[in-house]
Amino acid sequence: MSAMLEVKNIHCAYDAVPVIHGISLEVNEGELVAIIGANGAGKSTTMRTIAGLMHPVSGTISFMGEDISKTPASAAIKKGLSYVPEGRRLFSKLTVRENLELGAFATKDRKVIDERLEEMYELFPILKDRRDQTAETMSGGEQQMCAIARGLMSKPKLILLDELSLGLQPSLVERVFETVIEINKRGVTILLVEQMVQEALEIAKRGYVIQTGTIVYSGTSQELLCSEEVRKAYMGM
Repeated sequence: MSAMLEVKNIHCAYDAVPVIHGISLEVNEGELVAIIGANGAGKSTTMRTIAGLMHPVSGTISFMGEDISKTPASAAIKKGLSYVPEGRRLFSKLTVRENLELGAFATKDRKVIDERLEEMYELFPILKDRRDQTAETMSGGEQQMCAIARGLMSKPKLILLDELSLGLQPSLVERVFETVIEINKRGVTILLVEQMVQEALEIAKRGYVIQTGTIVYSGTSQELLCSEEVRKAYMGM
């Protein structure tokens, strides 16, 4: 049985400057998999490429058995792949509800959209309280919840979560990670990019370590947590 997501030997570049050098990874249905590494290692570029915001120079990306290497992000969403970008990228002047509804742009059925909104309000009660506020008036943690909820509004099979902890207080990071676990329990497959290595591996099933655009380690989360090289390089131990 093939994986839900298969990334095979992709090479990526910005303005002809290579930044990703032959990355391969896979995510099976129902898994929570982490991509970890230092800032600037190529984690977000890998995610943007999988999401269709940029395309690999070479190599292939398959989702649900279909080659999506050249598929634009808007079409990838309709296939069941959603991306929550680094830095949240909410529409600051729009209300929480309006931001969420934009996540369901592929759906025209008002009843379906309203049902999904209620699901998000149940998963993130604070968003129901804030639904008529503009996104810019919310705290960083609330904005992150809104970004995740917007990503879930398309009812994805796989959601890509990019640097959720960025700019958040430690107490909020814990809450966000608890939410990620809950989303996974509800049947959504997750690929998570995170600089907080230990915290990411503690909630993931497996992990990949990226260094200068190349995967240098991979294995179960427990194997990576116990790896002396990973602990020294990424956990300061």
